[in-house]
Amino acid sequence: MIRRSIALILLALTARLLAAPPNVIVIFTDDQGYADAGCYGSPDFKTPSIDRLAREGVRFTRFYAGSAVCSPSRACLMTGRYPWKAGLEGNAAATVSESINDLSQAPPSSPGLPSSELTLAELFRMSGYATAHIGKWHLGPGPGMKPLDQGFSYSFGHMNGCIDNYSHFVYWGGPNRHDLWENNLRVHHPGRFFPDLMVEKASSFLEENRAKPFFMYFAVNLPHYPYQSDPEIAAQYAHLLYPRNLYAAALASMDARIGRLLDKLDQLDLRRNTIVVFQADQGASTEERAHGGGGDNGPFRGSKFSLFEGGIRVPAIISWPSTLPHGETRSATAHGADWFPTLAALCKLPLPSNLSLDGHDLGTVIASPETPSPHQFLQWRLQEQWAVIKGPWKLIHRPNDVAKDGPPLDEAAKQWFLVNLDNDPAETRSVAADHPGIVEELKALRP
Repeated sequence: MIRRSIALILLALTARLLAAPPNVIVIFTDDQGYADAGCYGSPDFKTPSIDRLAREGVRFTRFYAGSAVCSPSRACLMTGRYPWKAGLEGNAAATVSESINDLSQAPPSSPGLPSSELTLAELFRMSGYATAHIGKWHLGPGPGMKPLDQGFSYSFGHMNGCIDNYSHFVYWGGPNRHDLWENNLRVHHPGRFFPDLMVEKASSFLEENRAKPFFMYFAVNLPHYPYQSDPEIAAQYAHLLYPRNLYAAALASMDARIGRLLDKLDQLDLRRNTIVVFQADQGASTEERAHGGGGDNGPFRGSKFSLFEGGIRVPAIISWPSTLPHGETRSATAHGADWFPTLAALCKLPLPSNLSLDGHDLGTVIASPETPSPHQFLQWRLQEQWAVIKGPWKLIHRPNDVAKDGPPLDEAAKQWFLVNLDNDPAETRSVAADHPGIVEELKALRP
């Protein structure tokens, strides 16, 4: 009788555990090249933590960011909508006066993510999840735009596009400005490596919320310039040529912090029931402040700011050890807007009936490599550029050749660049003159 009672109790506990809503962590990296991870073929540095996610999950080989710059790509992730539809086509303003110590007192700033948009954090919070933003924000510090306004119950990080990782100051675009905040209040941790602070704050949040479901947006600010890293990791990559040595050390330092976060999940016995999404916000940068490069966008032309593949095709992984396939890849076309409906479906969160999304649920794609992409076509818009992909065909209007890593563009290609990505994934030559009908078909789909 006692044994039967114990067995029934164990069965009940097991059923309850299996029925527990999954936790979610979205790891969003900054200016990471497509090929800059071991599981994506990097030959010159190691990323054991990113590779672990790939072993424990599904890795995408044709995944696109919502934009080729930071803020709109993040707006796309947060809303499941194309950035211009979410009200943030370019980078957000983030200047905050040194005299302000409480972000809730910050004056209006534009642009930023409008408060009228439904965010992932709001969706999860409405369903009873604890929600946390850790790291970079860059979606605006104005009224209604801050993390605590957009569905996060806890926030720690910086509002601007980048900071010095030790002083936590912004050194460009005017006078130096301190930019580190916790729950809207200015905080000071001089000399502390910001990614270490991120892991500490994330770990505390996990400990405090281990008994209930949580959603965490872990927005790493690496390998974005200023290319700062652990001294011991920097020494490991000193043999690489400049600026690859600086970039590699920054990315390896990032990978180490992701590893610590995963270890914390293991320590708290949360990993098996935690969905981890990993994605870069756009391709690697060739800006002067990024030492002219250092990242590797793989076989693809272009970089950050460009709608060539190198600017928008990014590494992306989803891992849920207890439920999703392990160690598999998917070649179906997917997009940053897809995480919103995909996570809602996996976590069984109801979506408002009037919600308009550009993303699609990737559940069937994740389940089977035979499933085609749910997208009939994809769109991008950035300054004077716009692009459309439909099937293998891609049309770019006024492509930004900022990386100058392909053949020079003639005058016609500077206006209309058409490529069949199956035949020419490196986008070496426009075939617009050979396929005028395809050009007109894709022009009709312009965003």
